[in-house]
Amino acid sequence: QVQLVESGGGLVQAGASLRLSCAASGGTFSDYKVAWFRQAPGKEREFVSFVSSNGGRTYYEDSVKGRFTISRDNAKNTVYLQMNTLKPEDTAVYFCAARAGSTYVILTPQGYNYWGQGTQVTVSS
Repeated sequence: QVQLVESGGGLVQAGASLRLSCAASGGTFSDYKVAWFRQAPGKEREFVSFVSSNGGRTYYEDSVKGRFTISRDNAKNTVYLQMNTLKPEDTAVYFCAARAGSTYVILTPQGYNYWGQGTQVTVSS
């Protein structure tokens, strides 16, 4: 079992940067794959990025590729999402999610059983 807490969201203008953090506790963090999802009002939860348990494999949704970077520091029990060149369409609540295991890549919210409470990112135009 692992507990997740997101932080780092805020209100910024288009073109700005933010770094989100997902801090984990209560489990062996290096055993968990982690993904970021986001959800805007009235829309479905959307995949953003994925990192494998050892950090060796990453995936990005096409609209954020080249702008966002996911990374993890297992010694600090933390996953990061560096978001650059933010756009108004990036506005959403951002969630981190985790699942134990390293064999499979999971890009859907249904595949994760541990979730943080989310952090709001608002990008003004």
